[in-house]
Amino acid sequence: MKSLAFIMKKSASRAESVQDGSRGLGATADPAGRTIAASEQADDSGFDRLFRPTSLDEYVGQEHHKSNLRVFIEAARRRKEPLDHILFCGPPGLGKTTLAYIIAREMGVAMHATAGPAVEHKGALAGLLTKLQPNDVLFIDEIHRLSPTVEESLYPAIEDFKIDITTGDGPYAATYELPIPAFTLIGATTRTGLLTAPLLSRFGYVMRLDFYPVEDLAKIIHRSARMLSTPIDDAGADELAQRSRGTPRVANRLLRTIIDTYDGGPVGVETLAAALSEPRDTIEDVYEPYLLQIGMLGRTPRGRVATRKAYLHLGREPNHTSAGADPNDEKTAGAKDSQGSLF
Repeated sequence: MKSLAFIMKKSASRAESVQDGSRGLGATADPAGRTIAASEQADDSGFDRLFRPTSLDEYVGQEHHKSNLRVFIEAARRRKEPLDHILFCGPPGLGKTTLAYIIAREMGVAMHATAGPAVEHKGALAGLLTKLQPNDVLFIDEIHRLSPTVEESLYPAIEDFKIDITTGDGPYAATYELPIPAFTLIGATTRTGLLTAPLLSRFGYVMRLDFYPVEDLAKIIHRSARMLSTPIDDAGADELAQRSRGTPRVANRLLRTIIDTYDGGPVGVETLAAALSEPRDTIEDVYEPYLLQIGMLGRTPRGRVATRKAYLHLGREPNHTSAGADPNDEKTAGAKDSQGSLF
């Protein structure tokens, strides 16, 4: 372990020369010190810069979106025009920032990155826009957190490539139109529902990133291990992959809470948030989408319900009230309600 830690520290120092890193492997330690969350922790940025792929060929996963991006990029290069504006959305840690850097590199232009909360006023936005060169990429992470004033100032920039500058005050105030070079805006958000309709409609391509299957995560782990000069076999990569996204421990904790504490559900999300000491937004935006996608959790008007697949995954006997329970079982005869029809 000591030699591995040395290699990781050395690799992190080399990473300072690399532009940025992949968040697909980023995680935050929980109170017990285990890396299980998708959000970023203090030492992730150095490794992110090291691990980040620099081309679509190196990027693993999201094959459908990669195919579309190849077509868009090639068409824009032949026209010698900027790409249409793009929005990446989805849970944290799936590679939204990585794809933004790849697009800029594939287009052969500069990348200017910022975050929604950092653009506090129109002057800060104007400073970003006026330093852009033709066809450059402006990347705004957490774009849903732009203030309404800044967002409205962004509209003429992304539609007509101009910004309004106001000088003076009171009766001496004057507004001037300042043209800016044509550019590509790439936004990233984990909360698509918080984007206003006018802003959302101005993106030419909205890309929702999907969770990675275990096979793709294993490829990412093999690649990262090679970059760290650390040997790893297929079995080890598969085990790490299953725990990186395939079977998140916090998601399992949510399932066990529903099954053990609430007898399989239904249980409301507010009750779950209190029981798990997690914000409601975290449960709804980070953990539930994955559990719903793999069929281990059901949403019903009465609350969240653990499915039969969840019981089997945890090695438990399905409860007679669980969604997806066998209707022919004597224990479930007459007990199946409308929730079971969901599965």
